Amino acid sequence: MGSSSNSNDDFSVFVLASDLGIDARPFLTRPEEDTWYDCPDHDDDHQDFAHLDSLQFFQLQSGSDKSGRRIFRIVGKYFPAPVISAEQLKKYVFNKICTELPEGPFCIVYMHSTVQTEDNNPGLTILRWIYEELPSDHKDRLQAVYFVHPGLRSRLVLATLGRFFLSGGLYWKIKYVSRLQYLWDDIKKGELEIPEFVQKHDDILEHRPLTDYGIEPDPFHLSQMPPTAYSFGRHDSGWSAREYMS
Repeated sequence: MGSSSNSNDDFSVFVLASDLGIDARPFLTRPEEDTWYDCPDHDDDHQDFAHLDSLQFFQLQSGSDKSGRRIFRIVGKYFPAPVISAEQLKKYVFNKICTELPEGPFCIVYMHSTVQTEDNNPGLTILRWIYEELPSDHKDRLQAVYFVHPGLRSRLVLATLGRFFLSGGLYWKIKYVSRLQYLWDDIKKGELEIPEFVQKHDDILEHRPLTDYGIEPDPFHLSQMPPTAYSFGRHDSGWSAREYMS
């Protein structure tokens, strides 16, 4: 009799909807058996991260929130998602956390202002992948994620898919902050560097609050157009009348 396949072989089936913009690579590839993420004392790839450091999308701030937690600032607009692989991003985040973060709890301030999904969003599955690979000590030390300027779409995605694609430990640490003035309830001014475009975006939302709900009251910005002295198609009154001969 022919031998049958080993019934003890493990296998997994993942069903992902094709229209949700979910990056399935972390689910379809088996993680390599290495220990680079265990915060080594010397990182030979440090020079490879110089170009990522210059983008300033992930930085440790000098200040802390009102609970005494050091702040990692993430500026979504600065992250070039199409040109950075998930593996490279993961190694960079681990390098920053393991080499720059002092002992004690920390928090993350993520600025979602003017982020474009195609250009700046790595995807929920990649974010979960990175978080799950963190040493348990670092996951415990991450105590809050301030989500600044989330927008309607981000709120809906996290509300419907967040519990499935983000671990419970990370999901319940997220705090939505629709305006910078609410962020100051948890972080004193001056403890966190705010990019100029984030402040301008906050000012726009303050004057056009419906934008938070995906409603653009003036999509063509007609209210910002300067008034004109003449309307289109107006004839000059100085034109002389033309007489026609019968």
